[in-house]
Amino acid sequence: MNRLILFTMVCLVTATTQAQSETTMIVNDSVVGNIKEGERFQEVIVRGSKVVQCVDGQTIYPTRQQLESSTNGYSLLSKLTLPHLRIDPVMHTVTALSNLGSVQVRINDIIASKEDLLALDMKAVQHIVYIDNPGVRYGEGIAYVINIKVKHPISGYDIGADLTNTLTAVNGDETVYGKFNYGKSEFGMSYSLDYRNFKGTEYEEKATYQLESGNECILWRQQLDGQNKSMDHNFQLTYNLSDSNYVFQSKLSARCDIQPDRTWARFEGYEDHSSSRTSSPLLDLYFHRDFAGNQSLTANAVGTYIKTDSHIEHNEEGNYAYDVNGKTYSLWTEAIYENRLKPFTLSLGTQYGQKYIDNVYSGDAEATNAIRSSLFYFFGQMKGHLGKLGCMGGLGISTRYYRQAEWNDRFLLFRPKVTLAYPLVRNLKVKYDFEVSQHVSQIALVSDVSIKQNAMETLVGNPEITPNSVISHDLRLSYSTSRLTSELQGYYRLNKDCNMEKYTRKDGQFYQTQDNGGNECSFFFIQSYNRWEALPEHLSMTLYGGIYRFFNFTDDYHHTYTAFNGGGSIEAYLGKWTLTAYADNGWNFMEGEHRGHQSAAWYLTITYRLRNLTLSLYAQHPFCKNPRSNKTEVLNRYIHKEVSQHNRDFGNMLTFNLSWNFSSGRKYRDIQRTINHQDSDTGILQNN
Repeated sequence: MNRLILFTMVCLVTATTQAQSETTMIVNDSVVGNIKEGERFQEVIVRGSKVVQCVDGQTIYPTRQQLESSTNGYSLLSKLTLPHLRIDPVMHTVTALSNLGSVQVRINDIIASKEDLLALDMKAVQHIVYIDNPGVRYGEGIAYVINIKVKHPISGYDIGADLTNTLTAVNGDETVYGKFNYGKSEFGMSYSLDYRNFKGTEYEEKATYQLESGNECILWRQQLDGQNKSMDHNFQLTYNLSDSNYVFQSKLSARCDIQPDRTWARFEGYEDHSSSRTSSPLLDLYFHRDFAGNQSLTANAVGTYIKTDSHIEHNEEGNYAYDVNGKTYSLWTEAIYENRLKPFTLSLGTQYGQKYIDNVYSGDAEATNAIRSSLFYFFGQMKGHLGKLGCMGGLGISTRYYRQAEWNDRFLLFRPKVTLAYPLVRNLKVKYDFEVSQHVSQIALVSDVSIKQNAMETLVGNPEITPNSVISHDLRLSYSTSRLTSELQGYYRLNKDCNMEKYTRKDGQFYQTQDNGGNECSFFFIQSYNRWEALPEHLSMTLYGGIYRFFNFTDDYHHTYTAFNGGGSIEAYLGKWTLTAYADNGWNFMEGEHRGHQSAAWYLTITYRLRNLTLSLYAQHPFCKNPRSNKTEVLNRYIHKEVSQHNRDFGNMLTFNLSWNFSSGRKYRDIQRTINHQDSDTGILQNN
């Protein structure tokens, strides 16, 4: 319907305009296209729904006020209050408030780095595609995809800086960037310095151990003092060569710690220490080509090297220290063919990856852990409409090879997926999704290494863990108008023969590992999401919340848990001033024998825009001196623990952001891009 309205308006303007002109199409103050006909400009404003529901998610057209008041990509995404996500514009993080999987953020279909989001050109943003039901073309374990669609610059330059500094603690993230266009080429560069020194961490734990003799051992672990500091820099170079039907991009980036990441905690009678230094260069080559007949081909190759040197000490009831020297090499390649047929779009693709991990543990955890793994993945997907019925169906098939010491195995995994969407009446749509997938454990969990966590507990890897089946059903009812977006969602997930926690005890020691032995982990939730444009272009309100029920069954234990998770936000646009408020109660869940309570968050933001300069003040956790960062309970028959952690640095936290941007001679055109990939998994077994 929106496309029909846009097409009709274009025809009317073209028929009634006698002189040549350039017509700019705007939906809710969002530029969505340019039609060049001459040198004069005439603006046509089309009022419609800012959120358009799609088969696999929704398309969001930011308002002009949202774009102009946003300093970077994180700032823009935080104003959209996307369901199931928490975007922190100060710490520059995007967090999934669920355990459905991870989040990918992309720009023109390419996975974006933090530096890419900080250097995002707001004038080029067209719309945001939020996929909360990703198809088989996306990788395993991806639950949410944010794809920011931008116009590609063909001339001029864009330089800027995004400087974030906390006024009440030592915490900062300074980024400078520049992009320059010459002919068909674009040269880009960015540098960022990230540092923090938090001294207000408080840790408290009460642990009860059931000994083999039948006696109980109760330990109190209370942190008296501590520090967590880090400083690293990131450098990124990009080159882009593009024309109307092809794009070639190369990216070279490097991350290196200026100082080792250090954590220090003092308890009564002992101290714990850890430090880690990481360096990681990355080379990313990407090519996309459009062919006649609405066909395209995309190829991507990413090579990554990660070097890690770590030192860890746990000195409760005796010294325990070890070092890790780790090297990781990985190669990731992908090719995708797409044919935009009518009424469906056909996508076919392959992924191939090789990874080599060589982690050497020395000291009290002496071990050599060499892991070879490979992946070959093929997928086919159809997406489109049959009349009013929106359809998406696909099948992914992957084979995984894994080798570690004497363990050697190969797995064949299938991933069928079907999504159906149908409009019941005007503005009301129902959508159902069914998927069967396989969950593959983190590499560190399948290592044959064991490390001591404290005087009583040891964490042990299990090389015999195998992938497990995951079945999910998702039913949604959505209602959308120009001022109101509302969705009611019911979701159920079943994990059969899944990897779950298992504790054993021997000679006064308690060992934590994972196994597949006939376990079952499932949960369901019913959640409502509502966004209301109370005063269009001036005041927006969002409210969401849901009831979650968790089930964890093994031969050793049965645990259930019911939780409420929810939050809301308000945004007010007052000329050059923007005021926002956000709050949620964190994420409460239960998996295995851990009942977790992630920290609640509440933010207040004031932004003032002055030409090329934007000033923002963020107040995090106001009116709270010592907010809780997390709480965990372990409900094992041998171990019962209650752990809470607070951080004074996050209490009444004030952060100032200065964003400056200058561009000249910028002209844009639209392009399409597809995949990118990066690797950050070192395979090192670490403490919880």
